[in-house]
Amino acid sequence: MSFWTGKTVGFALTGSHCTFAETMPQIQRFVDAGARVIPIASYTLMTTDTRFGKSEDWQKRLKDITGNDIISTIVDAEPLGPSKLLDVMVIAPCTGNTTAKLANAMTESPVLMAAKAQMRNHRPLVLAISTNDGLGLNAANIAKLLVAKDIYFVPYGQDAPSAKPNSLVARMELIMETCEAAIEGKQLQPMVIERYKY
Repeated sequence: MSFWTGKTVGFALTGSHCTFAETMPQIQRFVDAGARVIPIASYTLMTTDTRFGKSEDWQKRLKDITGNDIISTIVDAEPLGPSKLLDVMVIAPCTGNTTAKLANAMTESPVLMAAKAQMRNHRPLVLAISTNDGLGLNAANIAKLLVAKDIYFVPYGQDAPSAKPNSLVARMELIMETCEAAIEGKQLQPMVIERYKY
């Protein structure tokens, strides 16, 4: 029997549209391993078309992979706390905007409400950061989250140090492994890695 059989994963996506294609196969991995996956989406994903794809196409793909409706409002996300539904919650990609708001206790989106609900229950919250200012102004927010209880990071590194020296992106293919470690109360190591894309 798989580690994930009978477990429920909350998988939240925020507006780093360039990493959606890299993230979707990781959601499929959870489903293939026997997990129930509850998709959660930011307002940006639900409303914005970009050169990386249309909103309606990403929404359809999320529903097709998971077989579940998308939690896309604060009202729908709030019951995740009292129900204690999620064994682990992932935010992937987790933008700099979401990182900053989470670090400063701001709850103004479905993803942040779901994260707050998960933390209320002292259950693991896993962040796969994707931000152009991870080594800039957002470094202070990442530092706050690094020492927060019940928060874990998908290993990350500079993705383009020559062109974007402040940019940090998680290695999305390690999401499942990070979640397994987080459920056991451990941070997957090494956490800071090389991730160059010149």
